[in-house]
Amino acid sequence: MEIRVLRYFLAVAREESISAAAQALHITQPTLSRQIMDLERELGCKLFSRGGRNHKLTLTQDGMLLRKRAEEIITLTDKTESEFASSDSLISGDVYIGGGETDAMRIIAKTAQKLKRDHQGIRYHLFSGNADDVTEKLDSGLLDFGILIEPADIAKYNYIRLPATDRWGLLMRNDSPLAKKERITPADLEGLPLIVSRQTLVRNEISGWMGVDFEKLNIVATYNLVFNASLMVDEGFGYALCLDKLVNTSRGSSLCFKPLYPKLEAHLDIVWKKYREFSKAEEKFLSMLKSEIEKYDENAL
Repeated sequence: MEIRVLRYFLAVAREESISAAAQALHITQPTLSRQIMDLERELGCKLFSRGGRNHKLTLTQDGMLLRKRAEEIITLTDKTESEFASSDSLISGDVYIGGGETDAMRIIAKTAQKLKRDHQGIRYHLFSGNADDVTEKLDSGLLDFGILIEPADIAKYNYIRLPATDRWGLLMRNDSPLAKKERITPADLEGLPLIVSRQTLVRNEISGWMGVDFEKLNIVATYNLVFNASLMVDEGFGYALCLDKLVNTSRGSSLCFKPLYPKLEAHLDIVWKKYREFSKAEEKFLSMLKSEIEKYDENAL
């Protein structure tokens, strides 16, 4: 299985057409058709099916599996080529960073901005997901760094605690009766239709704060990233347990955020795989990030 053919396959999956993919790849349609048929013969399965009035190509179950694997392989290939292409005199390359929704990403943005002054050839690729999504990509080599919101299992990684904390609270409509309160207590959550994170460790954290079994709460929905949950809240479907500063609750917004009391905060860590060798771009990024954290700590004293 050649990398070139995998790129061809992904182009067909993206365009849903042999002719459109061939045009995008600047090769002839018969050549591309033959390459796809050879790939199906090599793998022993059908990757595309043709259906519907528009005769678009759609991926089979085997095709969807190959697309996932092909995307991972191509990403790792491009990443490796980029790492070897950089020289000592001109540092360039790609840095892949994943993380959940958190205002702490500003630290990453500030680090990248300062590094950009001397190393404009470094490119950053951001992936948004919860801790499970991020660690899966870290472990497979698709991410260089991950920002994890505690509680998270970080024992198998090297890590640095970021100089930031996020506070848990309840996202609600402005016309909710609870919007008049300054803070939300465990008693306030009893019977409320709650939209909660699907992460097990987060659920355990909330259970410990409330002092009750999480499953006894009135959970009406779960979320991976909070933006879609905020739309459910806006439509009056329920209240979202989430971190602060992730949804616009400024003047003019129909939503408001009320912190939990007793205060429940989440620390954040940037993690990377143990015993890994960094590219020059990754080394520069981590060095600059450490410098920024040290400056923050000194100013905090």
